[in-house]
Amino acid sequence: MTLPSVADPQECRDFLAAHPQVKYVDVFFTSMTGVPRGKRLRIHELQAVYDYGRFLPGSILVVDTQGADCEDTGLVWEDGDADRRARPVPGTLTLAPWLGDDMAQVMLSMYELDGTPNDLDPRHVLRRVLDRFAADGLIPVAACELEYYLVDQQRGPGGELLPARSAQTGERPQGIQVYGLPELEAFAPFLRELWDTCDVLGVPLEGAISEFAPAQVELTLKHKPDALEAADDALRYKRAAKGVALRHGCEATFMAKPWADRAGNGFHVHVSFNDAAGNNLCAAEDPEGSDLLRHAIGGMKVLMAECMAILAPNANSYRRFKANSYAPVAPTWGVNNRTVSLRVPAGPPPTRHVEHRVAGADANPYLVLAALLACAHHGISQKIDPGPAVVGDGYAAAAQEKLRLPTDWYAAVNLFEGSSVLRDYLGDRFVEMFVSVKRTEQARFAEVVTALDYDWYLRNA
Repeated sequence: MTLPSVADPQECRDFLAAHPQVKYVDVFFTSMTGVPRGKRLRIHELQAVYDYGRFLPGSILVVDTQGADCEDTGLVWEDGDADRRARPVPGTLTLAPWLGDDMAQVMLSMYELDGTPNDLDPRHVLRRVLDRFAADGLIPVAACELEYYLVDQQRGPGGELLPARSAQTGERPQGIQVYGLPELEAFAPFLRELWDTCDVLGVPLEGAISEFAPAQVELTLKHKPDALEAADDALRYKRAAKGVALRHGCEATFMAKPWADRAGNGFHVHVSFNDAAGNNLCAAEDPEGSDLLRHAIGGMKVLMAECMAILAPNANSYRRFKANSYAPVAPTWGVNNRTVSLRVPAGPPPTRHVEHRVAGADANPYLVLAALLACAHHGISQKIDPGPAVVGDGYAAAAQEKLRLPTDWYAAVNLFEGSSVLRDYLGDRFVEMFVSVKRTEQARFAEVVTALDYDWYLRNA
């Protein structure tokens, strides 16, 4: 295995010399549930993190979404809540302007005390999958698109979420107004600061659209021939969006389905595969792409159900999957067709790629990329034929063929646990620990909904 790189200590010295105003720094890694966790340090502590690392309890990798211990993982009491060593990720030490002029941040990745990668760290899980491609001379190119809502910091009289008010008029947006320009202008101060912030972070944030509901937006991240960096970008972007939103009196929620009667928040991933010279191996005059692209789609299609626990990791996630909602409900594929799960977008031959449209915005970017790329590699290596592309209404085609993805959180976790292919790519220990965390969350969910209204919990979990 090629070890993920650790930042050179000189990176820290150069940063401190260039930014003498910085007094504090957030050091954070990504837990299995996709929530950044870490510490806020005084700036004089940072060089030691670069020179040797920072000791952090391994149990934090497997806490649940709300940060509580998952004792059944065996990493709490049985393990003595032992420390692992967190090391900085190259190129991620930046200013954090939304936190103040004297703030910085840096991403960490977890290692064992002997320096080997921790096999539960989502970054290392993705790295193992990428090593399989590297062995075959293939380089996945990836880009992430995340949908989210801007909501008021104050809740409604029943505890419900409310769309954020327009910065121009002070009114709450009404109606769908998909691709509406006035709707973007309503949140222009937020968008301007977000773009400026991402420039500081080195996150390649591109265009914005008003999505399919009031106060829902989507911004795209640029394609990168390094899927690990693409996932880093997505994680840092989500953190920045939440922070910048608070500066504008609202919150950014990436919850999969904040409102039952409005569009859900998707996490679309665009993927192609290059050779060592940078040539797109998916390119073809045929709008369906090359054989390699078709085989990748075939793997993604046949294993999609087994990935759902990662693509839709929470109870609320499953509210998003409804027919005629632009959220996929079946393992289908097509060309220039947004009613299917796996879309080959329109464009000139050199741009051929697949858009994986299933994940929700609440999913862990590293694990989403690890899962869908594992499926793609399996499809390529086994030359899996995806079958004929769907033409027209993908929801109708799925209903006619009785195709369906799991719509139940519990069934999805069971399918994931039993997947021999995903165990091969992601690691037996990772699968077992992920399942343990999810079952702990499910048990806690069952306890909560006995005391609370079910719909209220799903809206606010």
